[in-house]
Amino acid sequence: MPDAPAPADNALPQAAALALALGIGCRSGVTLAQIEAAVQARLGEWPLAMVKVLATLDAKAAEPALRAFCAAHALPLRTFTREQVATLEIAADALLSAPSTAAQARFGVAGVCEPCARLAADGGPLVRAKLALDGVTVAIAALAPITRLAAFTTPLTDN
Repeated sequence: MPDAPAPADNALPQAAALALALGIGCRSGVTLAQIEAAVQARLGEWPLAMVKVLATLDAKAAEPALRAFCAAHALPLRTFTREQVATLEIAADALLSAPSTAAQARFGVAGVCEPCARLAADGGPLVRAKLALDGVTVAIAALAPITRLAAFTTPLTDN
C-alpha cells in the first residue's frame, strides 16, 4: 500500500501549476512498468504533462527503465552528484520524509528522490513527499521561479 500523503500533498502553489520536477530513486533493474506505476501513483490527479524534468543521482543515470521513461514521455533527465544532494540536505530542509537507510548505505545520502526533485526544480518546494512503491521512490517539486521554464525546452545534459 502506498505511503500516507504528506501534508503538502494537496497544496500545489497556483503559480507552479504548470511546471513540476520529478525526483526518482529506484532499485537496479526495475522495469518501465514499475516506474510508470509509481509516477502515476505519486502524481494522483495531476497530469503527467505538468512534469517538465525528471531527476536522479548520477549513479542511476544509466538505469534502462529511467531512460525509457524519459524517452517515452519526452522528458529531460537531470542527474546530480552525491555531493550536490548532500549540500542541499545541509543547506535546507530537503527531506519531508524520514531518511532512507538504503540511500545512506549505498550512496551516503539521506535521500534520493526528494533532494533530486528540489535540485531539478531550482530549489522549488516539494509539493508531494516521497512515495515508495515496488522498488521505486518518487517525489515532486514545483519549478521555481516559473520564469526559468525556458531552460527546460530542450533536453538537459547530465551534470
